Amino acid sequence: MAARPSKLLNLFHGLFPIAHFVIGLLFALCGLSLIGFSIIQLWSGIAPGDQALVARLDTVLESLALMTVALAAMELGQTIIEEEVQRESQMSAPTRVRRFLSRFMVVLVVALTIEALVLVFRYSHDEPENMAYAALVGFAAAAIMIAWGVFIRLNVAAEALEPEGMRQAKAEDKKVK
Repeated sequence: MAARPSKLLNLFHGLFPIAHFVIGLLFALCGLSLIGFSIIQLWSGIAPGDQALVARLDTVLESLALMTVALAAMELGQTIIEEEVQRESQMSAPTRVRRFLSRFMVVLVVALTIEALVLVFRYSHDEPENMAYAALVGFAAAAIMIAWGVFIRLNVAAEALEPEGMRQAKAEDKKVK
């Protein structure tokens, strides 16, 4: 009787890499779709016509914002596939958690920073009263980066307790490359 729950748990546990793979592919598909939309948006901003220069600039900035979100979606999909499918990592190891979060945080901070710049350009031309919102997005990116740095600093002690985790993570890196 005791063997059945173990087999069922193993079967259930085996579904996670498949689900992670599907989620990673869906993130990539969303990213590719956003890249396509961004190209269409960019073309509408640079195509010959009688559009005002400020309208063209806004359209190109919207394209840049779409590409930023596409970058985040693509990078998140790649991270999920590499960390959860290819490496089959167990997220209990502090080294792996830090590495996974670091990859995600880099994308998030870059995306928020680019979005803040896009908002600054857009609001500086049309709606200067909304510049505070652009600044808040920039401050959010800075706050996330500071919190991420604190997390990494505090995580060093946890990694010291598990030196084999770092060696194993480096060995997995060589396999993925």
